[in-house]
Amino acid sequence: MTDSKQKTHQEVSSEFTSYYLQRATKEFAEDLDKVRTADDFKNDAIHLLVNALQQGTALFSPDEQRRIVETAAEGK
Repeated sequence: MTDSKQKTHQEVSSEFTSYYLQRATKEFAEDLDKVRTADDFKNDAIHLLVNALQQGTALFSPDEQRRIVETAAEGK
């Protein structure tokens, strides 16, 4: 795998989004299950829910995203 210092901003952003969504769904698993199994939940809401979770990535600067991706890679 390419060292994260050599990765483009787009590669880091993509990896960070994937990492962030994995962590968010793990942290909110119980809540997400409750939403998903609610009587008024429609399948077309999944896209909206994923987009809402992805919005959290905007809270992190490109430098923070790179640092998190690097740290996550070191932990593997």
